[in-house]
Amino acid sequence: MTPRSIRFDDDLLRRLDRYVRDHPGTSMSSMTSVFVDEALRAEEHPGIMFRPGPAGRRAGLVGGPDVWQVIDTLLTVRESAPELDEDALLAETAEMSGLARTQIRVAVRYYAAYSTEIDEWITANRELAAHTEQQWLAEQDLLRGTRVR
Repeated sequence: MTPRSIRFDDDLLRRLDRYVRDHPGTSMSSMTSVFVDEALRAEEHPGIMFRPGPAGRRAGLVGGPDVWQVIDTLLTVRESAPELDEDALLAETAEMSGLARTQIRVAVRYYAAYSTEIDEWITANRELAAHTEQQWLAEQDLLRGTRVR
């Protein structure tokens, strides 16, 4: 990283300082970088916004789900029906997700630019879902009086 000198309005600095105080483990420099990056990404990809969560900040559709969720649905459709052309893939993804094709295209464009990041979200959430299912099955076995071996 190259250090830069940037001047901010006093009110903006107060708000950024308050954000950093309210989010332990962050710094003024790191959050300025995050917010500028997110603003540039949102500018480059209209229809994308960023939201916080327990697992970190992530890209989402304005008024819709996270980008990783849309792409995960699209990939699931593609895996189950690889013969679908683009229009049919979008139509099936729209039907499964309840989103408009234009929203799916916004997610796809963002994914094309930031696929590694979105793939990491998909992998983490698929692993969490598998772990949660495994725990639930073990609990069901325990409740029925059997044990998982």
